[in-house]
Amino acid sequence: QRLRAAVHYTVGCLCQEVEEDKDVQFSKQSIAAISEITFRQCEIFAKDLEMFARHAKRTTVTIEDVKLLARRSSSLLKYITQKSEELASSNMEQKEKKKKKSSVAKGERTPGEQEAAVTENEDSNM
Repeated sequence: QRLRAAVHYTVGCLCQEVEEDKDVQFSKQSIAAISEITFRQCEIFAKDLEMFARHAKRTTVTIEDVKLLARRSSSLLKYITQKSEELASSNMEQKEKKKKKSSVAKGERTPGEQEAAVTENEDSNM
């Protein structure tokens, strides 16, 4: 019920924005109908995503499942692909930062520091 109410509220807000931009009016009945259709479509999407994951013998829905769901809308598929690539690169950057922090905390040297230490040792041996 709370989820359905949240969808109804969001649809109402979006309809208000459209009203302001396009100078049109939405009746309460039309907002309720759009909300109900949206909620039902989300239920269908959720079941489809679950089936895609199950078919692949997984228990987790992945971005590939979402892309498969969006395959009929080229603009939506393009948007989802772009966002997933952005998330992937952001996650890689965060992993690299964590890796550097953990190696510094452990007293390990980064590759650049290791090269500098090797150069120092070679210089002192001469």
